[in-house]
Amino acid sequence: MRIKEGDQLPDTKIFILDSGPKEISLRQVIGEEKCIIFGLPGAFTSTCSTKHLPGFINAESQIKEKDIQKVVCVSVNDPFVMDAWGKAHNAQNKVLMVSDPNCDFTKSIGAETNLAHKGLGIRSKRYVMLVEKGKIIKISEEEIAGKCEATAAENFLKDI
Repeated sequence: MRIKEGDQLPDTKIFILDSGPKEISLRQVIGEEKCIIFGLPGAFTSTCSTKHLPGFINAESQIKEKDIQKVVCVSVNDPFVMDAWGKAHNAQNKVLMVSDPNCDFTKSIGAETNLAHKGLGIRSKRYVMLVEKGKIIKISEEEIAGKCEATAAENFLKDI
């Protein structure tokens, strides 16, 4: 990834679903809060659905103990898919589901990866970052798209 610890988070547009798709900057979504942002290859994909997203949903109490105000999941999917995926995992009020359909945010941090050989096209690498006041405090990424170890909620939360 091009972005690193100590860098400011780029002010890139993403989409959330609010009575319809709403374009907004990710910096506006997170504000000055201490938050976790994690990115993954795709909604409803195997590792993302069985480990990555559920890990952050289930870690709600540990997240609060660390005074983290918001958890944001970013994927190169459309906002309707992200909303449906969040509902399928009962993520409401625990994880904000964010859509990066044009890969703008993902490319701005250097997290894009070509998964065409798996039928997915250009997607996001798997990563997780702790951000406070728009500054990246800690970041971890997986080398292999199907792995979720360094970026798993329980492992990342131990390190922060």
